[in-house]
Amino acid sequence: MGCFNSGYELILGQLLGGRRGAGPFQQAQQPVTTKRMDPSSVRIISECYVTPQHASDRSKQPYYLTTWDIVMLSVQYIQKGLLYAKPEGNCEENLISNVLDRLKQSLSIALVHFYPLAGRLATKIEENPKSHFVFVDCNNSPGAKFIHAAVDLSVSDIVSPTYVPLVVQSFFDHDRAINYDGHTRPLLSIQVNELVDGVFIGCSMNHAIGDGTSFWHFFKTLSEIFQAQGDTNLKISRPPVLEKWFPEGHGPLLNLPFTNQDELISRFEAPELLERIFHFSAKSIAKLKERANTESNTTKISSFQSLSAFVWRSITK
Repeated sequence: MGCFNSGYELILGQLLGGRRGAGPFQQAQQPVTTKRMDPSSVRIISECYVTPQHASDRSKQPYYLTTWDIVMLSVQYIQKGLLYAKPEGNCEENLISNVLDRLKQSLSIALVHFYPLAGRLATKIEENPKSHFVFVDCNNSPGAKFIHAAVDLSVSDIVSPTYVPLVVQSFFDHDRAINYDGHTRPLLSIQVNELVDGVFIGCSMNHAIGDGTSFWHFFKTLSEIFQAQGDTNLKISRPPVLEKWFPEGHGPLLNLPFTNQDELISRFEAPELLERIFHFSAKSIAKLKERANTESNTTKISSFQSLSAFVWRSITK
């Protein structure tokens, strides 16, 4: 797993029985290549909007933001990516077509449960006194955005370099957008990037609608529905909790004492940073897990916890 400092996260996995793309636990060497790796090499093949399969009564009402949601309006979107290797022996054209169709169908079902992600931000302005109310309008929106893109690069081109290639930024639809841009941009966007021998699924979610835990909750639910072949009668294992809590006597509309949006939001121009990729083999992770459990005299420490602790200790030394 490689972590991206600017908010990207790349996770290696398998698609429809495909092989894993993870390399051994070692520092990768920058390959000599003449391939075009700049962002403009990503070609957009198609774009569409996906709406919930059916509208619930709750989705027809405004979805209000809490104080801790509103403070996120100047923060950038959450962006995470899943990288898969194509399975061998399959018809490539049918494979991608199948994945796209199933993903769109699964997304439509998932949005029934996560309906705010299909909406857009809206602002109500009061004149006396001058104030703003920001909320999610789940009715007047085309839905979540779904993009099919392609690039003439391989899985190895993405994970082998020591540093994350700049082209990865173009695997996401909302790169550098802030959450306030959800007034005009989708609150959720999924971009399926077709590689020569793999697929990179980039997902962007408005950080004012949910945090990292909510993001992965949505992604896991989408995967659960996908694996169920889009079963419309599927009961998801963990329905989201969408009820908002407001202090007694406040909300759900929170009055923001600003006369214009420039007083409410700010745009931070982040410097260009190098993002490093590290590779961990299954054998190395197993050793870390065994060591962590042995030192703590327990059997409850997971592989993820062991690796996270190892990385954290290495960073903070």
